[in-house]
Amino acid sequence: MRNIVVFSGSSHPQLVDAICQRLSLIPGKSVLNKFANRETNVEIKESVRDVDVYIVQSGCGHVNDNFMELLIMIHACRTASARKITAVIPSFPYARQPETPYKRNGMPLTRVPADQMEKYAMLGKSPILAPGGVHAPLTNGMSFSMLDGAPNGHAESGDGSSAPSLTISTAATARPPSPSLASAGQMLGGTQGGYKHWTARSGTLIANMLTAAGADHIITLDLHDPQFQGFFDIPVDNLYSQPLLVKYIREKIPGYENAIIVSPDAGGAKRATGVADKLNMDFALIHKDRRPRNTGTTDMMLVGDVRGKVCILIDDIADTSFTITKAAKVLVENGATRVVALITHAIMSGDAIERINNSDIDEVIVSNSIPQDEHLAKCPKMKVYDIAPLFAEAIRRMHNGESVSYLFEVVPI
Repeated sequence: MRNIVVFSGSSHPQLVDAICQRLSLIPGKSVLNKFANRETNVEIKESVRDVDVYIVQSGCGHVNDNFMELLIMIHACRTASARKITAVIPSFPYARQPETPYKRNGMPLTRVPADQMEKYAMLGKSPILAPGGVHAPLTNGMSFSMLDGAPNGHAESGDGSSAPSLTISTAATARPPSPSLASAGQMLGGTQGGYKHWTARSGTLIANMLTAAGADHIITLDLHDPQFQGFFDIPVDNLYSQPLLVKYIREKIPGYENAIIVSPDAGGAKRATGVADKLNMDFALIHKDRRPRNTGTTDMMLVGDVRGKVCILIDDIADTSFTITKAAKVLVENGATRVVALITHAIMSGDAIERINNSDIDEVIVSNSIPQDEHLAKCPKMKVYDIAPLFAEAIRRMHNGESVSYLFEVVPI
């Protein structure tokens, strides 16, 4: 291949070496280090003028440092007159922070019903007058009301016209929030009578930063929220791990025809059903009941029959591994004989490895979108499948102007 350079970030150099080996290329020469104050320094050691540049950097480890390093590398190549710059991000950072606000039960927050508007309006920390002189509670014990001493609830102004009159009292015995307000506060997921603070969503910001740095194209794998692609003004190729999972199940899991595919939550149902349809297998779902209860716990219900079957859990991300370990426990309690988990991005934060070792999961199959050497040493249940051929073929096809959608169905040899 001519007029192409593949650079490696510091997050996953082993994956870059495997990709370049498939493409019969040598990784581009660069120097990546940090100054004494932890600022990132990037030096491109070869000419990239009028060539296609691919920068491979996964969102793992020190996520913020690695992302800043990626931005600086993109900008350095843009300054050096690269013809086209493609950011190859196997595990996309911040992909779990879309722009749509959600309620506690996982549903999008829609417009407030008209009959509930008054309850929601009374939840603010600042005073809001309600019709009829109703006292609204304030955070410091203050209360206020409309005076009805003047005719029609108005006081005389200097020019003889009437104007609303307001009295503010600082008595400690201000009327407490009504039960209806307290229930409304619980509906919003905030404290009783408190303001529901909006969580900052960084999806658009991440997309804008990559674009502003000079990226022309993005390649990633199994975005947690496919809607993330809509935040970009440049092309985004979201590759699927489904062909790799299908191949692994066919070749590595004996008697898979009698097994059952299971999604550990409702959000991954579409992903799991896609694998089940390809293999003509049964499908089951574990539903998390997030309705508020006095116990404060989350119930997990199994939808489907797994008794006497091998269960194959399909998920895209395992961070703390709470979801898959609890799902495995539910499956075993319902008669599953064996539980195998297939994960695309195994982040394994904190004590996730220990949690898996102590769980009912018999085997965990993860991709190498994130370095797994340390995890493999600690977890005898873990195995790794290689995604380097998938990304190498995507880079080759993109460089040669061929269709990338071919990889959505076929595993490169």
